[in-house]
Amino acid sequence: MNFQRKPDWIRTKLHSESTFSEVHQIIEKNGLHTICTSGRCPNQSECWNKGTATLMILGEICTRACRFCNTLTGEPMPPDPAEPERIAQSIQLLNLQHAVITSVDRDDLPDKGASHWAKTIQAIKTLNPEVTLETLIPDFDGDTTLLDLVIAEKPNIISHNLETVRRLTPKIRSKAKYETSLKVLNYVSSCGITTKTGIMVGLGETETEIFTLMDDALKAGCSVLTIGQYLQPSRKNIPVHEYISPKKFEEYRQIGLAKGFRHVESGPFVRSSYHAEKHVL
Repeated sequence: MNFQRKPDWIRTKLHSESTFSEVHQIIEKNGLHTICTSGRCPNQSECWNKGTATLMILGEICTRACRFCNTLTGEPMPPDPAEPERIAQSIQLLNLQHAVITSVDRDDLPDKGASHWAKTIQAIKTLNPEVTLETLIPDFDGDTTLLDLVIAEKPNIISHNLETVRRLTPKIRSKAKYETSLKVLNYVSSCGITTKTGIMVGLGETETEIFTLMDDALKAGCSVLTIGQYLQPSRKNIPVHEYISPKKFEEYRQIGLAKGFRHVESGPFVRSSYHAEKHVL
């Protein structure tokens, strides 16, 4: 594959760095993990200024090894029983108005971490009753009994990312299956909770495949869709196939809305939790 030179609209934004000493101190003091920093998100400054942050639970080591992701892979430590309360306290200290919680995959645990998810949501709601909450969950292998543990706590939004089109899923994602992800989304939406998914582009997908994915997500009950540019986080990850222009991202946004999504975030720097506070009904 030929090397893809970064266009100006990517290079310029990524050179901008944010410094939030107070936020960093709270995160470090409480031993928290955020996808904002570990994922090198280009929107960190904007989101934190708006009182939104994405916190990652169940440690920083994932049991899967997706080719697009730079999260550490290996054998994780057992879940920290104090983490739910620590997460809740940190949301209060950060004065967040909207919080997004995500996690690594924990295939090593009998319940895939679902009970820890439930305890975390409970703790957040108890200490921060006014904060709106989005949970960006793994697939739990499509086990609806595990999904029920999260659904029962009634977060405002449950999100699960398809990540890429059907054809590229086996190449990009290590264990997750396209159909399993659709099953998860469909089950969540059938329970009456706002359902959201996100994808990356620039991995070699075609426009027709993107439009088919939109149709699949809508059929599964998703009302919110995010579309962002894949950026290779390290040399070990799959290279960028193509950089999509801002004009094309806007075209995808308009098409998604015309197809029936209530809200579509689409742009080179869009990530799953970008403008997440706007996705709450």
